[in-house]
Amino acid sequence: MLSPQEAQARCHALIERAVRAGAEAGDAVYIGDSSEAVSVRLGALEDVERSESEHIGLRVFVGGASASIGSTDLGDSALDELASRAVDMARAAPADKFAGLAPEELLLREQAPDLDLVDLNEPDPQTLRRWAEEAEDAARAVPGVTNSEGGSASAGRGVVALATSHGFSGAYAATSHGRSASVLAGTDSGMQRDYAWRSARHAADLPSPAAIGREAGERTVARVNPGRVKSGTYSIVFDPRVGSSFVGHLLGAMSGAAIARRASFLLDKDGAQIFDSAITISEDPLRLRGPRSRPFDGEGLRTGPRKLIEEGRLTGWLMDAAAARQLGAVPTGHASRGGSGAPHVTAGNLVLQPGSVSRAGLMADIADGIYITELIGHGVNGVTGDYSCGASGYRIEGGEITGPIAEFTVAGNLIDMFARLIAADDLETWRGIDVPTLRIDGLSVAGD
Repeated sequence: MLSPQEAQARCHALIERAVRAGAEAGDAVYIGDSSEAVSVRLGALEDVERSESEHIGLRVFVGGASASIGSTDLGDSALDELASRAVDMARAAPADKFAGLAPEELLLREQAPDLDLVDLNEPDPQTLRRWAEEAEDAARAVPGVTNSEGGSASAGRGVVALATSHGFSGAYAATSHGRSASVLAGTDSGMQRDYAWRSARHAADLPSPAAIGREAGERTVARVNPGRVKSGTYSIVFDPRVGSSFVGHLLGAMSGAAIARRASFLLDKDGAQIFDSAITISEDPLRLRGPRSRPFDGEGLRTGPRKLIEEGRLTGWLMDAAAARQLGAVPTGHASRGGSGAPHVTAGNLVLQPGSVSRAGLMADIADGIYITELIGHGVNGVTGDYSCGASGYRIEGGEITGPIAEFTVAGNLIDMFARLIAADDLETWRGIDVPTLRIDGLSVAGD
């Protein structure tokens, strides 16, 4: 895998070749990744994985048309062929009046900020195995755990570089570390499985392997012998590990491309009050050591903090350059790139800000409700906002979490759900999309 400086040089070399081949404009992106993971099961080594990949992609513009192409071969002759083919493809493609690079005046020109994304202490395979064993041992030690799917630990490093024909050049590296455990409890039809995992840029920011294992074991044992719930309308509380999915649905609907296609349930709601005024959702792609931090976006624009929802109001759309042209607006620095193809929209380090009530207080007045810890399936209509997902979790009775339940479906419409959403004060920030415990009243449940 190339260093950030080497990756920048290769991107520049590819752009120069494309211009010589006849491209009027273009950009090149390099994405490199390496990772190592060790997994154990029942105390024995089960798997050791090592992977490394690198890809360079080229997008060119000729006569109002564009084409994208990519390769894993970074040699000079391969880049020559890549540039020639991309230009030929663009000449044969239909014109697109919205295609093009991001506005030159919006490019990041100053030195990119150092976001402390690289952990210089790379664990060796023996250390990864020890962490995996510690996580599984702690999970299996929880009374009631009967079997294991294993413990694992991983470490990786990635490099991203981008160069454009109109003057942007940048690159950065980032590391990642992860630990997880998954175990089973109970027997026969009452058997249940659950897990715990954590990831971070720096290994020092992770909980201990034993803490992750204990969480996996305790979550699993609590789910044994689930009951059923009767169909009806309930107040539902969402655990943070599933509540973050609501922010993901919001992001998809805020995409400028979806708005331009008129394929979003938020259409015509720019500036509208869609949450209670107590709800604010913020983004900070420049957070130090953030899981989704990046100093520039996929088109070379600066990134920065923003409130997507401010006091319940939608603050605007998330746009790459093409969507901005379609909507007669300005790109927002949310473009993301893969190894080839046009940019798409993403956001970094999102947080639904905590409320003022505790998790216990959020449930205190619920006489008969449901606490959801797992959602199954992706039953969301991005155009209408209709929502339907399989779920499992626990009953809430008299304001307290009681026995486990499973095999039911929760349904509603996201516009109505957003309007009724209430947040607790128990926010933890580590996932990339983080929310506290959330409550939504009046949701339909299909059970027995």
